[in-house]
Amino acid sequence: MTAAGVLFGLAAVSAALCVVGMLVERRRFRNAVLGGTAVALLLAGTVAGLTRLDMAVVDVATALLATLLIVCVLILTGFLLVNGVVMMRREGRRPGNLLSLLAGLACLAIVVLVPLTVVVDNRFLTTLTYVALLLAAWFGFLLCSLVAYAFVYGRVGVRPGVDFVVVLGSGLVRGAVPPLLAARLDRAVALWERERERGGAPMLVTSGGRGPDEPVAEAVAMADYLVDRGVPSERILREDRSRTTRENLVFSRALMTERLPGHRCVVVTNNFHAFRAALTARRAGVNGQVVGSPTARYYRPSATLREFVAILAEHPVLNGAICLALVMLGVTVGLDR
Repeated sequence: MTAAGVLFGLAAVSAALCVVGMLVERRRFRNAVLGGTAVALLLAGTVAGLTRLDMAVVDVATALLATLLIVCVLILTGFLLVNGVVMMRREGRRPGNLLSLLAGLACLAIVVLVPLTVVVDNRFLTTLTYVALLLAAWFGFLLCSLVAYAFVYGRVGVRPGVDFVVVLGSGLVRGAVPPLLAARLDRAVALWERERERGGAPMLVTSGGRGPDEPVAEAVAMADYLVDRGVPSERILREDRSRTTRENLVFSRALMTERLPGHRCVVVTNNFHAFRAALTARRAGVNGQVVGSPTARYYRPSATLREFVAILAEHPVLNGAICLALVMLGVTVGLDR
């Protein structure tokens, strides 16, 4: 069997495992990795298949692919840098808001390193470039896999028959519900009303404790927002102790189980946060799908990167071992040049 055939076969296996994983449990990051692996192997198989063509065709195809890759990297670098500046101006200079800018600077460093390595014959510079390229390829692969799978997960419709609609808190601004949180609440009301139209009688659960700079618990302010929009107060459960997403889900699950054992729910957050919340919901034993509400476009890139970093941080040993292996490989290849 040819190399291309082997790669295509492995791509089919990865795709099949991804589909099976989604059918068994959609809320797993391994499904994203398997899907990304299938696409990467498919592309590798296509490139390997080019070697069977005339060399002139191969040279043209290689040049076109290289040009496309360079253009994409340059566009991505510029986009991240611009978005990073916009985030700082609109949201402040908190560490979480700097991720787009930092990612753009990292891409810019690689854009500079690669041609510099070609021009300057320096072993240390060559080694550094190989290490940077390997790490960038790995994290880029994981990020693309996450974004693609999260997009697919977010397009799955909510099955009818939910007993509760849970809204995760995201912080108040001077005691009021900000636009980011209002989007979650509006999506929750739409789901709640749709379920009622189908003949159900779901309850809404607002989840969020009181921060040190907040006059009331988030759950209370969120419930008041819902009441102002026509939701009867007696149809709202207020979970006002949580401080993190995990606590949101654990404490809300306890409230729902106490009221209705064997329940099924839908959890509402913002679209950039939906998949990580789904991963947390699975670990917390929550029987429900997580859906996202709209987010301002300028905010999503940095927020997505923040979610990506948070997911990686949940597996420090595995990711640390992979990064160490890539660094060692880059050093080995660089020193051999």
